[in-house]
Amino acid sequence: MEEATEMEIEEPKSKKFGLKNSIQTNFGNDYVFQIVPKDDWSSVAVSLSTKAVKLYSPVTGQFQGECKGHSDTINQISFSVSSSPHLLHSCSSDGTIRAWDTRTFQQVSCINSGASQEIFSFSFGGSNDNLLAAGAKSQILFWDWRNGKQVACLEESHTEDVTQVHFVPDNRNKLLSASVDGLMCIFNTDGDINDDDDLESVINVGTSIGKVGFFGETYQKLWCLTHIESLSIWDWKDSRNEANLLEARSLASDSWTLDHVDYFVDCHYPGEGDSLWLIGGTNAGALGYFPVNYKGAKAIGSPEAILGGGHKGVVRSVLPMSCLKGGPSQSQGIFAWTGGEDGRLCCWLSDDSTEINRSWISSALGMKSQKSRKKKRRNPY
Repeated sequence: MEEATEMEIEEPKSKKFGLKNSIQTNFGNDYVFQIVPKDDWSSVAVSLSTKAVKLYSPVTGQFQGECKGHSDTINQISFSVSSSPHLLHSCSSDGTIRAWDTRTFQQVSCINSGASQEIFSFSFGGSNDNLLAAGAKSQILFWDWRNGKQVACLEESHTEDVTQVHFVPDNRNKLLSASVDGLMCIFNTDGDINDDDDLESVINVGTSIGKVGFFGETYQKLWCLTHIESLSIWDWKDSRNEANLLEARSLASDSWTLDHVDYFVDCHYPGEGDSLWLIGGTNAGALGYFPVNYKGAKAIGSPEAILGGGHKGVVRSVLPMSCLKGGPSQSQGIFAWTGGEDGRLCCWLSDDSTEINRSWISSALGMKSQKSRKKKRRNPY
């Protein structure tokens, strides 16, 4: 990789960060869709446009194995059931939610939603932690995941594809759904579930919703990213809008003096307080972590972390290692993993690591090592 120019490393108040590793997941034009961690962080799972999921060590980058079986696009993956930490779940446009044993990389169960029913999102929860909810074409489906039996189908709350379903972290009987129809709905999933009795509130965002997530000390706040790159912040318990940043991309671009934000990848909540970062990217593959000020004067601040020099195209997923339960010692100085449309997985080092000048790559992948490239940035955590 070419060296960073003087202009690229002049981001104010920044520190040195390094690209530790770049893994080419495939040898074609395949995308990385999503990167998710196992509970104990012994593995990260990576969904690909090849309809497969590959597993790697998050610390060494070593390839561990591959799960194959879906016949259409994989829309979400998650290590979802704490009682079975070795199980990885995936949903797909082929209408199935599959469970994989990551010790053998074999499929161990499959729930089929029926003919021509794409599954876009899923979540495990319920007051007894026995429910599996899924977002499909204008429907929300529920199964008892312990026996695979469907227990409910909500058909009246949304009119278009349900892109997201999430059980609320501190209220496991509450389910949030979000859709292309611009609505977010909150349901109570205790007892028999139906549209008439269990729809508690509806939030009208006004445009097609791409991603949502909970944050704040009691997870009462909700962030919402739309398909037109706008960001809104809500208090979901009383359906109150706290910020509506329709021009979020322009605001982020204006605060990033060295580049222009073309899209947003995700939001990041560090797990404490009320802070929130918006992760924006460029078509050339650079990423910025932008602090969101949703109180008082609504604004998006200058990027407090910049990841540049790793990707050559649009980035689809960011896995921050700051979420690691064991803390910095267990993460061995790794700041994040990222994956994108160039088929690459990139591992980013925080500035306290001694390995910043030594790049490496898993020999199991048979790829030549890329030169490390330094960037300067601040760690927002």
